[in-house]
Amino acid sequence: MPFLELRDGAQLFYKDWGNPNGSIITFSHGWPLSSDNWENQMFFLADRGYRVIAHDRRGHGRSTQTWSGNNMDTFVDDLEELFKYLGVKDAIMVGHSHGGGEVTHYLGKYGTGRFKKAVLVGAVPPLMLKTSTNAEGTDKSVFDSFRQSMIQDRAQFFLDVPTGPFFGFNRPGATKSEGQIRSWWQQGMNTSFKSAYDSITDFSETDFTEDLKNIDIPVLVLHGDDDQVVPIEASGLKSAKLLPQGMLKIYPGGSHAIHNINIDEVNNDLLKFAQS
Repeated sequence: MPFLELRDGAQLFYKDWGNPNGSIITFSHGWPLSSDNWENQMFFLADRGYRVIAHDRRGHGRSTQTWSGNNMDTFVDDLEELFKYLGVKDAIMVGHSHGGGEVTHYLGKYGTGRFKKAVLVGAVPPLMLKTSTNAEGTDKSVFDSFRQSMIQDRAQFFLDVPTGPFFGFNRPGATKSEGQIRSWWQQGMNTSFKSAYDSITDFSETDFTEDLKNIDIPVLVLHGDDDQVVPIEASGLKSAKLLPQGMLKIYPGGSHAIHNINIDEVNNDLLKFAQS
């Protein structure tokens, strides 16, 4: 398995699939998952001649379980090291949920020199937390309950999330996939407790507003209008307006995990955007 040794000695696991000479598309995963959560999109695009790259964020998946550095600045610094090492250029950057924040902050901090387009899928920007200036956000008590649930029984909490709101399996008439639930649980439990715990603050309290305003490439925003984890009113709708070249596609009835549930539609949207 390929690993990159980072500046602090941590090992970053990554996948580099498909045509080594093909156009590059990178993927950033959500909380508390790993690059495995993107396997349907990666296989689909690699099978069509693209070079697809995804990493396990530090503390997640197969990467080193560092005690500190579980924050957005460190995460995007890791990405820049990876992209430099792999020679990423003229590429498309894709991120889901927390990974959408990673994409946004990377482009805000390092600029768009390596990338020509980006895609945000059910992404957390501009700000998840409810504040005096962000009335559509989620109250801090919700994120406090996440942390408390982890402390009380992380294994059960990481079963409750995919069984319910993450995939929308708690909605009437939903077709529940036991496989999706088990995969989510396995990925989550492979993430270090400290990284998963710290990342709750990172994805909920990081304000990406200025990053969004400074991204000078086309950005496709894909969001389900029944996203129970990152409600579209506080995220996708706002991000599309803040982005200078933002384009929004709403998935009617779509959950937080549209790339895992609406697989064919998301795959085709990514391919169409890449080809445009």
